[in-house]
Amino acid sequence: MGTVRKTITVTDQQDGWIKAQIDAGNYTNDSEYIRDLIRREQERSAELEFIRAALIEGETSGEPRSFDSDKFKQRMLNTHG
Repeated sequence: MGTVRKTITVTDQQDGWIKAQIDAGNYTNDSEYIRDLIRREQERSAELEFIRAALIEGETSGEPRSFDSDKFKQRMLNTHG
């Protein structure tokens, strides 16, 4: 996997936060911390997209049906004890 060098600008407060994460031993350098943030955001975005797709699927699945929670609970007790 290739790499690209980037220059970013952060506030003094953000720089302090990054340095604190490194000093705490969570990361070895600034780049590692930034890459971890990007990976987490990528994962979060993928999870949100999955949820959006599931919601759309549910909305387009047809008319809602009535649900009797007592019958459901009883059926689950009968089936699984």
